[in-house]
Formats: sequence, C-alpha cells, structure tokens
Amino acid sequence: MSSRRVLAQISMIVGSRAEAEDAVAEAYLRAWNRWPRISAYDNPEAWVRQVAYRQAVSTWRKAVNRLQAHRRDTTGRRVEALNPDHVAIVAALRKIPADQRRVIVLHHIAGLSVAEIHRETGIPAGTVTTWLSRGRRALAAHLTDSDTLETGRESRDV
Repeated sequence: MSSRRVLAQISMIVGSRAEAEDAVAEAYLRAWNRWPRISAYDNPEAWVRQVAYRQAVSTWRKAVNRLQAHRRDTTGRRVEALNPDHVAIVAALRKIPADQRRVIVLHHIAGLSVAEIHRETGIPAGTVTTWLSRGRRALAAHLTDSDTLETGRESRDV
C-alpha cells in the first residue's frame, strides 16, 4: 500500500513518526483534491512523498518550540516490540545531516535510483551521489558496535 510505504519513508527522513503522519495525511489530502491532475503524473507517489517532505519541513520551521518540547517529553521512552536493528538504524539516521538522511532513505528504503531522486527533489545527481556516499560513511560510524570491538580487544589483551 502506497500510504504505508510513504509514511515509513517520511518517518525515517524526518525522524518522527508523529510528524510524518501529519505531513503524509496532508499530502494525500492535497493529492485527493488535485487527483485529475496528479493521476496523470508518471509517479503520483513521488509527488505525494515530495509534498509530505515539504509539509514536514514547513512544520519544523513554524513550530521549533513545540518540537523541542515534544522531544524533551519523549526522550528516554522505549517502544516495545521493535526490531533492535530498526531502532539502531533510525537512531543512526537521526545523527546524520538531514540532506544525507533524506537521500539515504529515498535510495535505500524507497528504492529510488539517483536519477529518480534528482527528478523528485531537484537535487543534482552528482550531489545525490556525494550525499549518499557521505551518508553511508556517517551511518557506518554510528552503527559500529564499539562495545563488541572493545570487548574483543580486551579479550586479546588478557
């Protein structure tokens, strides 16, 4: 289902499922209201994803104080029954720059090619490639299990 896929992608890009739900709902409402035109597009889902992303960014800009209060309120809460790998990836995505996070999610989660990301976002293909490379390196640094590495070193030293 397109809406679940777009919601998952936008959630990973913006780092907040609640913000993504609002943005995606607004994007689908706008698509519904313009459906005769949107349905003629090669990829209506890309249009919805782009509108949802822009809506989320607009919300961030308008409500910085509200978001900070929300984050303070939710800091330290754990969500049960989530896959530990999923949690680690989302946490790592939150630590990298927003531009890199966006292209990483669009490429690796949404499955878009560099050319498709360029068409959807207007970001030059060379920049997309650079941000993908930098984003992968940044994610790798945040996903390295340093405790295991240290434990391995300690056991060799003994």
